[in-house]
Amino acid sequence: MSQNHRFDVVVLGGGTAGELVASGLAQAGRDVALVENRLVGGESPYFADLPSKSLLLSARRGETWELATARRDEVTAHLDDDGAVARLAEDGVTVLHGWGKIVGPGVIEVDGVEHGFTDLVISTGSQPRIPDVDGLAEAPTWTSDEALSVPDLPRRLVVLGGGPVGCELAQVYAAYGSQVAIIESAGRLLTAEAPFTGEILADALRRMGVDLRLGAEVARVERTDLALRLWLSDGGTLEADRILIAAGRRPRTEGLGLEELGVALLPGSGLPVDETCQVAAATGEGALLPGVAPEAQAVSGQGGIWAAGDVTGVARTTHAARYQARVVISNVLGKRREADYRAVPRVVYTTPTVYSVGVSPRQAEELGIELLVAGYDLASTARAAVEADDRGRVELYADRSGGLLIGAAAVGLYAEEWMSEIALAIRAETPLSVLTDVVHAFPTYGESIEAPLRELAERL
Repeated sequence: MSQNHRFDVVVLGGGTAGELVASGLAQAGRDVALVENRLVGGESPYFADLPSKSLLLSARRGETWELATARRDEVTAHLDDDGAVARLAEDGVTVLHGWGKIVGPGVIEVDGVEHGFTDLVISTGSQPRIPDVDGLAEAPTWTSDEALSVPDLPRRLVVLGGGPVGCELAQVYAAYGSQVAIIESAGRLLTAEAPFTGEILADALRRMGVDLRLGAEVARVERTDLALRLWLSDGGTLEADRILIAAGRRPRTEGLGLEELGVALLPGSGLPVDETCQVAAATGEGALLPGVAPEAQAVSGQGGIWAAGDVTGVARTTHAARYQARVVISNVLGKRREADYRAVPRVVYTTPTVYSVGVSPRQAEELGIELLVAGYDLASTARAAVEADDRGRVELYADRSGGLLIGAAAVGLYAEEWMSEIALAIRAETPLSVLTDVVHAFPTYGESIEAPLRELAERL
């Protein structure tokens, strides 16, 4: 089979990272092709960030479900990627719609047509993890894709998973009258974050009528004449009209042909990348480039293999994907840049918002870091009185040995905005003596970090 064209760069996967990489490299003069078998733009604009935040905003405004879904569909361009494709074309990117698979060093096949490439960027994203539960495959289920795109409003919705996605969607559907239950096998919500964050969010959800089944798993699902019945590991049962699977995601690496390039894959794991976002491969002795097997270079003169976004398994958020895309662009263009993930925020856009950045208490324990913790309740701020909402707390985490902030967590209105300075402080390794000298406007929630900063400074 003859090659149709040889590109400087092929970007496999047209999600957030892939779209940015393709556009950036094309603007820099590279001949770029982007391969995507679904919608160009990926999950974020169509099935994740934008529709979920749109529905959450509509719920806060008290809009009807009909208005909320209409607004959501406008935000997601009615699942039409023509605009995204047109913007890429304007930048000089060749968009290849279809399934892409590596068939040899420097060669990708897209729906039966081969194309050559020098550099390869893998940005195929992730896909939902589906629990192995007896009867689940025969039950009417949603993933976040369906929950954020269909017009249906189930009377009874059971959410499998108490992570960020499960909590956001539980709040959306509860706000619009669905009877919602969350099943989370751990004893609390948001298990990766500081315990207080899950506790405050759990209280907010319970006040909305959400039934939290913590510390339980689904043992089996069966259909009855009128509904679904879920049998739980703790002996309890739930009835539902729909099950929403929000039990995490796994990198999408299967069926891409990466083994042709010597890339070692572990089932369910992300592509291993170095600090430049170059993919680690089983190179062996004598390899000229890390991330490229020797035979690939010898046969094709292939350049680097790079990866960005969820497929790497690193800091799996849209903003992290955008960051990795910038790192890849720089390195493909020969301008070395290393990624630093110390201060990538993790946000749950519920009401109240949950914000985390840097090292969490659980991570500190795993890493053997002696953590100093200082916190402050938002109820003590004047802004809480103004907003008539005293929910929330902020905690700051410092490394005793290093004397610097290394993490933080907050729950409260607009936390995703007023905690950004802490992300900057962690990334820039700003001394506490400087942070304690910053003046915040009054009355703001941002004032809440002043007392814990002073406390940490005094204890170090």
